[in-house]
Amino acid sequence: MTRTARLGRCGVLALACLIGTSFGVARAEDANKADIEALKKSLAKYEDYTAAVRDLYLSTVGCVHYSGEKIDGAMYYPKGAMGIHFVNVPSIGKPLDPMKPNVLIYEPTKKGLKLVGVEWLVPLTPDTKAAPTLLGQKFMGPMEGHYPLIPREFVHYDLHAWLFRDNPNGMFTPTNPNVKCSKADFPMLEKPTKMMPGPM
Repeated sequence: MTRTARLGRCGVLALACLIGTSFGVARAEDANKADIEALKKSLAKYEDYTAAVRDLYLSTVGCVHYSGEKIDGAMYYPKGAMGIHFVNVPSIGKPLDPMKPNVLIYEPTKKGLKLVGVEWLVPLTPDTKAAPTLLGQKFMGPMEGHYPLIPREFVHYDLHAWLFRDNPNGMFTPTNPNVKCSKADFPMLEKPTKMMPGPM
């Protein structure tokens, strides 16, 4: 085989690998899109927050937002809000269910509470070997609990997904600058949460 033929063959193999890798990434993205659409459909009933309460998603009342400040040793939250969290406490610590987030996130508006996103919480335990993943995303953490709404001792990982409100920083960024707490009865400007030791 001539040198030119060998180079041509290597080029074809490299191209085939590149196409195969790209196709694999595209298939994974398509699968995640399908999962996200299915999740949005399954959560549609919670656009009425009273349905969430009936299913034991209980409100933490405060509308959480962050100034965007950076603190050494703490999580970085871009300037924006996390809204009002409705937490399903019995679901925390159970195996992750992509169709049942532990938290529903609402934004207070003139017309009432609007469902804007969701969150999954995973407690850090002695047998945790790595940060959890879901929908192709790695969870943030481990971090302390978000005091004063959650005890600091609740060391955990979390993942946000802004399913019902566009986020210019990305669907899975923890804060959303398009979500506002200005209409909230109890706006809460929180400090970034302290990072904790554990699998990253």
